Parts: sequence; C-alpha cells; structure tokens
Amino acid sequence: MTPPDINKKNFTLEALLSLCPGAEFVLFDEDYSRIQWTKIPEGVRTPSVKELQTEIERLKQEHERNKYQRLREKEYPSIKDQLDTLYHEGYEGWKAKIDEIKMKYPKPPKIS
Repeated sequence: MTPPDINKKNFTLEALLSLCPGAEFVLFDEDYSRIQWTKIPEGVRTPSVKELQTEIERLKQEHERNKYQRLREKEYPSIKDQLDTLYHEGYEGWKAKIDEIKMKYPKPPKIS
C-alpha cells in the first residue's frame, strides 16, 4: 500500500467540513458511501452526493485561483531577510524585491 501524499489536498474532507460545520465523521478513502457519521449537530444535515461534488468542485477552483499565493509564499524572503533588506536598501529596495515576485506570479483577475 502506498502511503498518502501529505501535501495532496483532501478536497472531500474539506468539502465535508465546509458543508457540515461541527459534524464529526470518519472518512475512508474519500468514499462518500463509507462515511461513518459520529456526531451531527442539530440543524446540520448530511449533504447529498451531488452537493458534495459541487462543493468539491468549488474548492478545487478556489485552490487553483489561489495558486499564485502558494507560489509567491515559496519565493518570498524570510522575515529576517526582508528586515535586513529594509535596513540596508530601504523601503524602495525591499519593495522592488517583493514586486519582482508579485510580477512573476500575478494575481488572477476577479471572477464576477
């Protein structure tokens, strides 16, 4: 058996947490038919398969839209290095380094 990739986002889990706040459950292999609900708060209902699939798709789109943030985060200098840049090169020097990364990974246009 291959160990799970800890860096892989579990969209099924995220969708269930989003749709069923406060609920507790056990999820087996992302298989909706095998979920064991252990606690469902009053006023919260379990989602249908279609509702779950819709939420998973929404979360995947959001994850893709925010890809630029994850790429920027990997390239931004540490806070220590940013403070060092501010001290030695001033605000404009610091801003130039940050803007270079922002230009490399631009924010996508907003979806209406």
